[in-house]
Amino acid sequence: MLHDPAKIQRRLRPVLVILHQERSSAGRVGQMLIEKGFSLDIRRPVLGDPLPETLVGHSGAVVFGGPMSANDNEDFVRDEIGWLSVPLKENRPYLGICLGAQMLVRQLGGRVGPRADEQVEIGWYPVEATEAGKALLPDWPSMVYHFHREGFDLPAGATCLARGDIYPNQAFRYGDKAYGVQFHAELTRAMMQRWVVHGASRFTLPNAQNGRAHLAGRMVYDAPLRDWLWRFLDLVFEEELRLYPASA
Repeated sequence: MLHDPAKIQRRLRPVLVILHQERSSAGRVGQMLIEKGFSLDIRRPVLGDPLPETLVGHSGAVVFGGPMSANDNEDFVRDEIGWLSVPLKENRPYLGICLGAQMLVRQLGGRVGPRADEQVEIGWYPVEATEAGKALLPDWPSMVYHFHREGFDLPAGATCLARGDIYPNQAFRYGDKAYGVQFHAELTRAMMQRWVVHGASRFTLPNAQNGRAHLAGRMVYDAPLRDWLWRFLDLVFEEELRLYPASA
């Protein structure tokens, strides 16, 4: 990677990080945000943590994935989807990853659900950036890591940034500061190993890859995915980073 975290010093507002399990972490996204000069304000609404009424005190928000569905009728799911009106109304940077992207789609009135043939994406699958995606970032990874059995329709007014074969909509932008991605670039090796162990029951689902393929694929495909994530986070938090440039 082309960054030197030892030389990056900024005084930035924290990024609100929303996680959906007690032992979940922000993974490589959290590590990179800290390297860029942000601190993390971690909340778990599923455990009763409140969400702020405004993001004035934050640089933006990142909502991660989880085993639940954006269609679940749980109070915290409905409340969290409703809360996404805050970054949208205030035009604050927002990144939704997997479930976080699907929640954004629901907030925007779009549909989230499985394929009719119940095929899933669990493992490494190809993606291709659209012309709009290439205009924002010229270099996208050709293979990305997935762990989902639901996808989403592109919401009205959103721009597709990357497409896939099984689930067409893989990344999108809404307005100029809200982003959703279906795949997982945030996994550290330790996280992937845990997912492979705890999620092994899903490897028999249609189109899922076995655990060995998950770990073998990481050796081949993870480096470009990691480098893309560094640049993509610069894009999401572009305005904040421009307002507070790094100093050695």
